[in-house]
Amino acid sequence: MATVLMCRRFPRLSRVPAFPTAAKRKAECGSSQSEQEKEDSPGAANPGAESTATIQLLSPQDYRVLYNPAAYAKGTAGSRQRLDRDGDQARGDTFTSPGTAEAMQTFPAASSQALPPIRRAPSKARSNRLLKQTILAALSKEEADKENRELHDSKEDPRVFQKGRPEYRALTCDSCEPAQPLPAEEGDSILQSVGEGSPGSVVDHFRRLSRLPAERRAALVSEPGFRALCHCTIRATGLLSTTDLIRVLKACVPLAMPPTHPLLDACEAEFCRRVWDMELEQLLLVADCWRCLERSVPSYLSILFSYANLHWKDLTLPQFVQLVYIIGEGRRSPVDLMQKVESTILKYLDSFTLEELGTICLGLFKSLSGISDHVMRRIADRVSLQMEDMSTYALVNVLKMLRYTRMDHLPLLTELGRVIPARIPAVNIQGIMHITLTYSSLHYFDEDVLAAVATALPSKVSYCRSKDAAKFLWSFGCLDYEPPNEEEFYPSLIKQIHNKLHEFNKFPEHLLTALLGLAFVKRFPEELIDYALREEFVQKTRASKYELSKDLFTLGRSVEIECPSYGGSRLSPQLCQEFTETALSFAEQEIYVRPEIAEATSLLESMLGGPEYVKNHMILPHTRSSDLEVRLAADGRPVPFNFQEPLAASRPQEVGVSLTDALMSQLIKGRAHSPSPLGVENGAGTPGEKRGDEAGAKAQAEPESGLHPAAFPVLPVAREVRLALQVSNRNHYCYGSRRLLGLHCLKRRQLRQLGYVVVELPFWEWFPLLRRTRSEKLSYLHYRVFDPALLSRA
Repeated sequence: MATVLMCRRFPRLSRVPAFPTAAKRKAECGSSQSEQEKEDSPGAANPGAESTATIQLLSPQDYRVLYNPAAYAKGTAGSRQRLDRDGDQARGDTFTSPGTAEAMQTFPAASSQALPPIRRAPSKARSNRLLKQTILAALSKEEADKENRELHDSKEDPRVFQKGRPEYRALTCDSCEPAQPLPAEEGDSILQSVGEGSPGSVVDHFRRLSRLPAERRAALVSEPGFRALCHCTIRATGLLSTTDLIRVLKACVPLAMPPTHPLLDACEAEFCRRVWDMELEQLLLVADCWRCLERSVPSYLSILFSYANLHWKDLTLPQFVQLVYIIGEGRRSPVDLMQKVESTILKYLDSFTLEELGTICLGLFKSLSGISDHVMRRIADRVSLQMEDMSTYALVNVLKMLRYTRMDHLPLLTELGRVIPARIPAVNIQGIMHITLTYSSLHYFDEDVLAAVATALPSKVSYCRSKDAAKFLWSFGCLDYEPPNEEEFYPSLIKQIHNKLHEFNKFPEHLLTALLGLAFVKRFPEELIDYALREEFVQKTRASKYELSKDLFTLGRSVEIECPSYGGSRLSPQLCQEFTETALSFAEQEIYVRPEIAEATSLLESMLGGPEYVKNHMILPHTRSSDLEVRLAADGRPVPFNFQEPLAASRPQEVGVSLTDALMSQLIKGRAHSPSPLGVENGAGTPGEKRGDEAGAKAQAEPESGLHPAAFPVLPVAREVRLALQVSNRNHYCYGSRRLLGLHCLKRRQLRQLGYVVVELPFWEWFPLLRRTRSEKLSYLHYRVFDPALLSRA
């Protein structure tokens, strides 16, 4: 194991084997710094410049660029790049945990490019002044261009669909600047007249105040006159007509009223009281206002959904799309509506615009709403035919739902591989993450897409949240893909993980996601691993709402096997024992008894001479799949060793398996979008997901838990050969290929490192044999076990 220092701020990185060119490469550390880092010392000028002038890149301490790291799309009509917006808030932003909105951050500007040489230097003071102005201008342009690529308004971009039909004007609150703004000084005269006239006059006051310039509106909330106006309005809410009350609420949006303001409390209570007397158009408009005000109104939404359920047949196409948008933004899935949602999607499928189709998928995804395979396939059918005309934002939303339903739609994935690589450089970092995660979640390998992602990522890596960086590492590791620029790709992401370390206290699942993705491709950043295996971090993972013990186990045991010189924190023996018992208990109930494994075990026992010659168990419990262990002497004779196998005593000999047509179809063909009966060995899904189809974590079967690598079973030299037979299935491989997934690459690598000879019974050979005669199956197993090449290799 080699230790490579990529730059002085990089974590210590161990890899087996080491980077082939690590000794002569240095990662560049001067650009894309995060908010936690101090600015580097100014860099020197181009060494090739003439000596008539020395140019030094300045990094003025007060020069900082504001940016808002957020979601996906390239710019679309109607998108507004505003610096005062929060980051993406969709729960759908994450497949494993609720999305997080990063607060606006300030990053120091930096540039590693030197200016051209200056042949004649003016006076020193004037030269420094001109130089500083030149550099600031260059940096401003560079950062502005970068911001244009990365900014995304999470409140406006999802609403682009509303620009496509005039009918949405009556259903939505337009948060744009007023068409006819009033002068700022008008605000004082409006507030002075508060309390005069009828209760209805408050409506006119709010309407006029909402037309003031933005700077003046921002100061209103703290002014006594405005507070008095709000008190008057609260007292008058019950006296206002529904139309006037809606006008007041709409005016609160440009006034940027705080979500917890007492006036909004009064408005919500009044609207909840009036719901059954309002029109559906009004109800949707009010719901949209609450969304723009970022106020959570579960009671109002619950009543709205009940109303919509009773008046479902009256919904027009725009009203339906707006309702699904509201369902998504409210993060609620009304069960009684979902069947009607599906039928309406099919009814209007050919009439939706592509942006509306993306909105529907996002709404379903955010609300965690299930959708039938039939409906998802129909949506994917249409998208695959019109993908070039679809905005990247809308397309990513469809991919989220495709990922959620585990839909293997080959025409869409094929077309995506043709269309998306050219768009990658213009897509925001979170959009790239969701595209990449779609491929890994579906186990679909497309080298053109992954290579385009890897090429674009290093220059954008400073915009990665901890979650984004983790998902990239997981996706590439899951698909066992190391890109051509791997020595730039991996160090940049590892550095970003290091920079975001503080975020993992709140989201420990993301650190495990990242480290497992790295472990799949034999990369072990020791400082990060040491942090993840410390007792205090382990306690954070155990307190998480996600089941993370299996991921901790996989990481800890992999480090013990593959990094013998590692001297950092380790999992305690007690934890390892607990995780091992959990994994083995699940395996006994769910894995060992699977038809393809039970049949192989029974036949091997018969062929070799009894249950003492075969052990169906997890040699490496942390790899979450089983093995059939067989031992051969140096001359090829089977060696009995399994004298305490609990299953052997209880399992009747020659059991055989009842193989129905349905079972064989499921085994051989399978369905990528259905829960697999072989799910425990399925490498899909990132760590932190609640998967009932995966066994616990990682451990070692034969040694006691928590021991160091020397305690792992190692092949006795020249005495016997230990075979680890792998009864593989399609979920061990990338979709429709024989490319092994990262978790199973890791398992076989570690088995070989411990001295085992890995023998595969590949599913494309073994599953068809399950329907053949007993003698054919025995002949095949005899060929695999007693292959003369095995002894020679061992």
